[in-house]
Amino acid sequence: MRTRVKICGITNPADALLAADAGADAIGLVFHEPSPRNVEPAVACAIIDLLPPFMDAYAVVLDPDPHFLDELIETIPFDGLQYHGREAPELCARFEGHWIKAVPMAEPGALADHQELYRDAHGFLLDSHASGEAGGQGKTFDWTEIRSEDPRPLILAGGLEPGNVGEAIRAVRPWGVDVSSGVEAEPGRKDPEKIEAFMREVNRAAL
Repeated sequence: MRTRVKICGITNPADALLAADAGADAIGLVFHEPSPRNVEPAVACAIIDLLPPFMDAYAVVLDPDPHFLDELIETIPFDGLQYHGREAPELCARFEGHWIKAVPMAEPGALADHQELYRDAHGFLLDSHASGEAGGQGKTFDWTEIRSEDPRPLILAGGLEPGNVGEAIRAVRPWGVDVSSGVEAEPGRKDPEKIEAFMREVNRAAL
């Protein structure tokens, strides 16, 4: 099975095009002001307008205010939502399209708990953060801890970079992988060589 790739924390059109040219399937746009990867709505719209066909844009939020979430849904043409905080299932369901829920794998039993609670999620992103923390910290977690009988897709994140993504894919065989800081020159700015190397290792792992 081909491993899908989302390059998250895109803050400008040039980095979005780098991800597209490298063969990524999706980008992530962060709407969380404390993050160095936060993007303003107008910039997000400009980035999405430049994306080629068959490439998706995901909005990433962390415990958003309901009014802000509604405004985001109404004004920005993203393809899916990623919830990264302690959002209630009812809040997540305000978006009628595809949405995924981040799982804080630093918490024992978090994956099973999230799969039970978020019954309408279309997939789960497994990150190394603890509950309530933001992602993008560049930390991995023990991939052998992943246990799931749920058929919904699993997306592996947390500390992935060109040097370990191949090993991660071979160990977990996830539906997709998500990378942010692992392909950056600095927070919020991507490194084209790291993106190319990351994609190359993802493709090698599928052989």
